[in-house]
Amino acid sequence: MEIEEGSRESGHVVCGSWIRRPKKVNWVVIAKASKRRGSSPALLNIFSFDPVTASLSSSPLATHTLKESDGDPVTVTVHPGGDYFICSTSKGGCKSFEIVGGATGVTILAKELLPLQNAGLQKCMAFSFDGSKLAVGGLDGCLRVMEWPNLGVILDEPKAHKSIRDMDFSLDSEYLATTSTDGSARIWKAEDGFPLSTLERSGDENIELCRFSKDGTKPFLFCAAQRGETPLVNVYDISTWKKLGFKKLSRKTASTMAVSLDGKYIALGGKDGDVSVAEVKTMEIYHYSKRLHLGQSIASLEFCPSERVMLTTSSEWGEMMTKLSVPKEWKEWQIYALLFCLFMASVVAAYFFFENSDSFWRLPMGKDQKRPKISLFGDSSTPSEDHSRWNLDL
Repeated sequence: MEIEEGSRESGHVVCGSWIRRPKKVNWVVIAKASKRRGSSPALLNIFSFDPVTASLSSSPLATHTLKESDGDPVTVTVHPGGDYFICSTSKGGCKSFEIVGGATGVTILAKELLPLQNAGLQKCMAFSFDGSKLAVGGLDGCLRVMEWPNLGVILDEPKAHKSIRDMDFSLDSEYLATTSTDGSARIWKAEDGFPLSTLERSGDENIELCRFSKDGTKPFLFCAAQRGETPLVNVYDISTWKKLGFKKLSRKTASTMAVSLDGKYIALGGKDGDVSVAEVKTMEIYHYSKRLHLGQSIASLEFCPSERVMLTTSSEWGEMMTKLSVPKEWKEWQIYALLFCLFMASVVAAYFFFENSDSFWRLPMGKDQKRPKISLFGDSSTPSEDHSRWNLDL
């Protein structure tokens, strides 16, 4: 069953992202642009998530108001540790925010990122999976990779692309993939910023989005591409950066793309508001939400870190939570419970079989069956016969 929830009354949600907290608790940060005519400022809200109802809290845990000089939020990326997130703005470059507190109270502390304070409009950002690097891609095509949290510059390439559209770090934080508005895609060595490869594509093909596999066993890079009028997902081998194949997973052009943290599912958010979710192992559609954001391009899409729930946002329909209609998976305690039940069942079956079957050491003997006596002279007789003969001899 699909559960959907949206803040349709706002209509100004720009993007959203999950925040992983200790003990498998999940929060969500929602960035909202200012309303026209100055009736409402730009906001950053943090909500708690209820896995039972697959919904966000009715009121935010914490709120931060952006200054008018900062402009509106553009995109948000959250540190894997869950204590920091970065927000790029339409006027003020990028800002860092620290999340302080817990169940009793949450506070958002704003901090300046001096290397990115006047960097211009940044369209996409990403933390590496080990949390040691931050990459930002600008509207002007400049790619920056920095150490976190000391912000030491690893790469500052002003002509990485015509204009950077999307980016993603590999699971081992070794590689960074970037795509451009001109349809090209490049691979960079995250440690030193060295350009490794430019992904192959056909003449009429434009690579738009990129996500690395995350299950730790299949070293793939998935790229949403447009070949003429046909949307495709290309699959590349990250050991050679050669294309292994492609698959059509959606009927419309994708505006955003995501891979679940366990690597089992890949999702595409369409420019028409549809969402397609496919299993990576088979590359077959397992969930399809038609017109989830009716007539609106999906701005951001992310899998919940611990539940089969997706967060999607759009400017018209706000944020939505969608419970995925995919096969349920065994939890760790359920697996142990099943193994225990199987063990007990085998013990009971063995006991029942032992009690109701002939034992090797208890051979059945009839009522009149008597053990014969072997005579030394070759004559055998029963014990009663021997006793009679002994009496007669006397």
